[in-house]
Amino acid sequence: MTVGITATGSTGFCTDAWAATATTRAAIDALPFVVTLGDGSLDHGRFAYYLAQDTFYLDDYARALAAAAVKAPNGADLAFFAKSAHTAIEVEQELHRTHVQDLAGYQRSPTCVGYTSYLLGVAHTRGYAELVAALLPCFWIYQDVGTRLLAAAGDLTGHPYGDWIGTYADEEFARSTVRVCRIADRVADGADPATLERMHEAFARATAWEWMFWDAAWRQEGWPAQG
Repeated sequence: MTVGITATGSTGFCTDAWAATATTRAAIDALPFVVTLGDGSLDHGRFAYYLAQDTFYLDDYARALAAAAVKAPNGADLAFFAKSAHTAIEVEQELHRTHVQDLAGYQRSPTCVGYTSYLLGVAHTRGYAELVAALLPCFWIYQDVGTRLLAAAGDLTGHPYGDWIGTYADEEFARSTVRVCRIADRVADGADPATLERMHEAFARATAWEWMFWDAAWRQEGWPAQG
């Protein structure tokens, strides 16, 4: 599923960035976490761990989205990223109420700390174009994975993770993904070569972090023993 490309008619940044990360995205599709999430056989403990980490992640992802709103060059972009920051928290809180009642037993994993530190670093030290590129993979990869898992599952009735799949296969989320792609294409069109290169680096880095995040969830990654 390539909604961000086909729906925007992009022949620029998004098309190139998506193609350049094909190997990483194929590796995401092959992850045991993603495969078993799709067929419903994923152990609930692993899913609960993932959602706990996602809660921690989204607290900071929402801040990065809010930073994009502050940096936005126009009111339309500002409004979109501000709304997206709110939606990121609202939607995930609903999923977490269903699957994870208590976060007290969890702490941020090394991968979660690494990914959020990267995003917040971009948010606070880099420009708007690079930040948009770093934020885009979370939208696009989730939409892509959710849409294809839905297509493979067909009917989600009785699927233990059907609400998660449905959230990211949702048409409204697809529209948001297309919107970020269009913003990325627009800012890339006006970028100098050095900025465009940093945008591609940011997209690739965030895509790699997405692979690491799901892989860490499968392993239920923790910190080395203290003491």
